[in-house]
Amino acid sequence: SSGINAEYGDIYYKVRCVMFPLPSLGFNRSVLKDSPDFWGPLLIILLFSLVSLYGQFHVISWILTIWLSGSFLIFVLTRVLGAEVSYGQTLGVIGYSVIPLIVAVSVLPVIGGVPLLNLFSKIMGVVWASYSAGSLLVDRELGEKKILLLYPIFLLYVYFFSLSTGV
Repeated sequence: SSGINAEYGDIYYKVRCVMFPLPSLGFNRSVLKDSPDFWGPLLIILLFSLVSLYGQFHVISWILTIWLSGSFLIFVLTRVLGAEVSYGQTLGVIGYSVIPLIVAVSVLPVIGGVPLLNLFSKIMGVVWASYSAGSLLVDRELGEKKILLLYPIFLLYVYFFSLSTGV
């Protein structure tokens, strides 16, 4: 989808691709990278901002800035390592892959009294988001350089999560 004509069916399909990142579940996850859009990831980042910050609207611009600049750094690193990817593709994949963090942040108030469950939810949210983005951005052509891209992606989602939990 291009321009302001966001195709909601496409966005919904991409959301499901991120929610269920395992190839055995039958989703064509390459659609996230092959047909990038801007409005779906933007809506997801805004939802993440609202869910994680409980009405502190002045911080939304900070989360948007982290998304745009973090995606740019991942884009540059991906290109330097030799993979063919555009900034739009990186922006879309990083944006859509914030969905697991939204799930984790939404679950935290419910399980807040159980420290071990709380920690497990945080770790799973970050790992899930990192796996979802990393499995799309890290091509086979990178070979042994994969970890050089997976680690910064992981750190970006750790930072996103730390913005929402304050830790």
